[in-house]
Amino acid sequence: MKVIQISIFLENRAGRLAEITKVLASAGINIRALSLADTSDFGILRLIVNDTEAAFKVLKDNGFTVGKTEVIAVEVPDRSGGLAEIMQILAKENINVEYMYAFVQQSGENAVILFRINELDKAIEVLTQNGVTVLPGEKVYSL
Repeated sequence: MKVIQISIFLENRAGRLAEITKVLASAGINIRALSLADTSDFGILRLIVNDTEAAFKVLKDNGFTVGKTEVIAVEVPDRSGGLAEIMQILAKENINVEYMYAFVQQSGENAVILFRINELDKAIEVLTQNGVTVLPGEKVYSL
């Protein structure tokens, strides 16, 4: 039920993102979702890709500082209040969301949102018990 996210530390300078995307494209890696957080000096690029191991290796081999993080992908009702329902389930159990970002496509009538949560296993259990669909990594990588 967990999804592996690639995190890349990069300098905040012109062309750096172009370098990363070129390396991934040359290796046939497809980016499924991304998030970029930055400061004036550096950024963290978070990616969900179709082949995590290949992406990790090719980025490392090209001199990038790369890490892996576990996140979860949750189907959220694509309507007003859909995300609020998910957030209330987590808040009720005192589960902290560190960050989240949306997936590039929908799954049926639901949007897909990626969550980095402090207690992944507990979150998966609580969400599942409340009828929320948590997508396995294999499904997310292939969407």
